[in-house]
Amino acid sequence: MPRSACTARLLIWSIAALCMAPLAARADNLTPDQRKEFEGIVHDYLVDHPEVLLEAIQAVGDKQKNAADGTAATVLKDRRQEVVNDPQSPVAGSPKGDVTLVEFFDYRCAYCKKTEPSLEQLLADDHQLRLVYKEFPLLGPTSEIAAHAALAARLQGKYDAFHGAMMAAQGNIDDAAIYGVASSVGLDLDRLKQDMNSTDIDQQLKANLALGKALNIPGTPAFVIADQIVPGALDLASLKRLITTARGE
Repeated sequence: MPRSACTARLLIWSIAALCMAPLAARADNLTPDQRKEFEGIVHDYLVDHPEVLLEAIQAVGDKQKNAADGTAATVLKDRRQEVVNDPQSPVAGSPKGDVTLVEFFDYRCAYCKKTEPSLEQLLADDHQLRLVYKEFPLLGPTSEIAAHAALAARLQGKYDAFHGAMMAAQGNIDDAAIYGVASSVGLDLDRLKQDMNSTDIDQQLKANLALGKALNIPGTPAFVIADQIVPGALDLASLKRLITTARGE
């Protein structure tokens, strides 16, 4: 039997189990002709009522998402120190702030760049905010090079300058653009390139990627604050609400 036919029959029986449980429970006792008739009834019902199939698919999706969110919440609780206080992660704002906001980001992510001005405004306005940067290069080899360069820039005391310039950079971000930004903020390029090959930096980025996966973070930007994991670009008002809520807790 073709795979598509097998999949269709499996789907029919799955929906039948959900929608017609009493009859489906006796399916093993049906003759081949009865099973065929039963499948025909279910098929016709789904054709006439496609909303039932959509509701079932949505229910499965919701169940999977809730399970993933629950797992991520447990990971956040168990690995909070790694998320919030990893000494290898750059920090902006107040080192001893009363609220910590963690950002997972990629220098080639347009939504991260869109969010950056709001983060800069937050840091200017809120002197009790602690912002932790998690380099999270998901968008290919160039993103990985940029993340390596950023962490290598930290070794020259210029992480903030490099980070800000990279976030402000427009157009195609390639290797030349990355090193151009590095030069523009006064980095020693020869030392930078040497430090970029550091095993420590490579391990740090791998740890960030593994942590993001464990937290069920599929893309950038994504934020962690208190016990919440908030994916997607956020405007200034939304970020302020998160911080106010966390501060109240």
